[in-house]
Amino acid sequence: MEHAFLGATGIEVPRLCLGTMLLGRWGELDRAAAVALVRTAMDHGVTFFDTADVYSAGDSEEILGEAVRGRRDEVVIVGKFFGPVDDSRLRRGASRRWIMAAVEGSLRRLGTDHLDVYLQHRPDPATDLDETLGALSDLVHQGKVRAIGSSTFPAEMIVEAQWTAERRGRERPRCEEPPYSVLTRGIERDVLPTCARYGMGVITWGPLGGGWLTGAVRRDAPMPTFGGAPRDPAKYDLALPDNQRKLAAVEALTALAADSGLTLGELALAFVLEHPAVTAAIVGPATPTQLEEVVAAADVRLDAATLDRIDEIVPPGVNLNHRDPAYEPPALSPSARRRV
Repeated sequence: MEHAFLGATGIEVPRLCLGTMLLGRWGELDRAAAVALVRTAMDHGVTFFDTADVYSAGDSEEILGEAVRGRRDEVVIVGKFFGPVDDSRLRRGASRRWIMAAVEGSLRRLGTDHLDVYLQHRPDPATDLDETLGALSDLVHQGKVRAIGSSTFPAEMIVEAQWTAERRGRERPRCEEPPYSVLTRGIERDVLPTCARYGMGVITWGPLGGGWLTGAVRRDAPMPTFGGAPRDPAKYDLALPDNQRKLAAVEALTALAADSGLTLGELALAFVLEHPAVTAAIVGPATPTQLEEVVAAADVRLDAATLDRIDEIVPPGVNLNHRDPAYEPPALSPSARRRV
C-alpha cells in the first residue's frame, strides 16, 4: 500500500482510508463481521480510519475501537464532531461546550486516550471560528488530539480558519476532508489549491459518487437504498436533469474504463488519487471481497490520455449535481436572499 504524509503533520498514512459510517446500525453487517472487516483492512495495509460520533449513533466508534484494540499504535484514526447525536439542541455544533463533551464521548467509545486527527464535520455559522479553534487547540495541548481540521468547508472558510489561527495564536487546521469524485469536481477550483497553499492534507470522501461510480445506478435499476430506506431523490432520481447528466457521464466513463481494461470503480478511485493535492481517499467496502477490490484499485495509475478523456466527459471544476457537495452556504437560504 502506497503511503503519503498528511500535509505537514508528519503523520504518514496509506492512500486509502477506511470509512466506518456503515459499521453498526446504519449498515448491513453484524458486529462480529464489522470488526472482522476492519481487521482484514489492517492486514491489507489499510491502517487509516475515518469515523464520527454521529455514525450509527456511536456504534461505528465502538466497533472500530474493538477492532483495533491491542494495535492502536499501528493505526491512524480520524474523528469528527458537529452533527446532532440525539434530539438535544445542546449536543451538536462547534461550540467549546459541545466540543469538550463530544471528544470525551468519542474517546470512551473508541477505547483510546487520543485521536490522531479531529475534524469539524461541517461549518457552523452559529459559532465564531476562534471559539472553535480555541477549544480544539486546548485539546491538542492536553494530548487528546494530535492534529485538527475540517470537513466539507468552502475555500473561504479554510482561509479564514488559517488566518484566525495565525492571528489569535491557535493551532492551525492541518487537513480538510472534502467530497471529490469524477462527478463532483468543484473542489478543483478552490478548495484543493487552497489546501495546497497552506500545506494541508486532503482526505476525500465519496470517490465512488455514492454508488454512481460502481454501476449501482442504472437506467433500469431501482433507486439505491441507505439503511433500508430510499436514498435522497435529489441525488438519485433519474427524472431530474442533474441526475440525467450524471447518468450520461457514468455511461461514457463505463465505456472509457472498459477501453482501458479497468472497472468503473477502479477508474473512479484512480482518478481521485491522481490529483497531486489529495493525500488519501475514503472508501467504504461492506464485504471482504469489496475490500480486496478497492485495495487492488489503489495501485491503478491513469495515463494522460485517459485523464484527458475524463476531462472531456466531466470538465474540471464542475459538479454535475449541485447538491452532491453536501453543503450549501447559508447565504443561499431563502431567508438570506429575500427581504423580510
